[in-house]
Amino acid sequence: MKVIRNYIEIAKPGIILANLISTAGGFFLASGGRVDISVLLAILTGVSLVVASGCVCNNCIDRDIDRLMKRTCNRVLARRVLPVGSAWFYASFLGIVGVALLGTAANMLSVAIVLAGFGIYVGIYSLRLKRTCVYATLVGSLAGAAPPLAGYCAAANRFDGGAAILLAIFIVWQIPHYYAIAIFRFDDYAAAAIPILPVKQGTSAAKIHIFGCILVFIAASLMLTFCGYTGYSYLAVTAVSGLAWLFIALSGYNTSDERLWARKLYIFSILAMLALSFMMSIDSTFIG
Repeated sequence: MKVIRNYIEIAKPGIILANLISTAGGFFLASGGRVDISVLLAILTGVSLVVASGCVCNNCIDRDIDRLMKRTCNRVLARRVLPVGSAWFYASFLGIVGVALLGTAANMLSVAIVLAGFGIYVGIYSLRLKRTCVYATLVGSLAGAAPPLAGYCAAANRFDGGAAILLAIFIVWQIPHYYAIAIFRFDDYAAAAIPILPVKQGTSAAKIHIFGCILVFIAASLMLTFCGYTGYSYLAVTAVSGLAWLFIALSGYNTSDERLWARKLYIFSILAMLALSFMMSIDSTFIG
């Protein structure tokens, strides 16, 4: 049982769940109420397996810096309780099965999007930019936007205006989300010499980026309604959650405890994503 738990842990189930929710949101947004359950289950399972593969690869690549950070020093590979070779094999198995499932049940556009996201996350972000570039998060955000985009394109069978808006939403959502983590885990990132923007350029610069990205997030989110993809229930919920997130970001300019503020910002970023994904699923279904 302990070995099984280790394999589950290195796949990062929390990240898989978050991507499942956003993928489903993208799928329902494009389906307009005409849901093919078999395709939905295939895209959710396939994306989950590929995301899990990427997470295992990331754990393999980051095991040295994970040992330097309090948040990650107890990860399985950082503690050397699982052979790295076994982890790489596990990642390969998950990725191959996930891509094969997507290739047989979804369309090749979705497969290409998932593979591009995997390549960016593992090959560009994890292997190179995370340790060398202050703007690595911007590149990594492309990978994070791949699952909901793949879900959308699996249902729509094309890349259209809705897909472009969805891509923009999830790219700009991730930047405040990860900068918030870097601020309240500042010492960890500094100890591991990860040149993320809050560490390299300071929290003041990060706050400007956070505020700007949340503004773009709100504008992009509302475009789904203005362009006819969702209705006014989605508009209301998304506007309220986006403005609340923006208010929290603004409160960072007057806070006496930046790390507590950043933790609140991080938690609310998750709530905003969940609200948006849920309302995309519900509202676009009724619109369709």
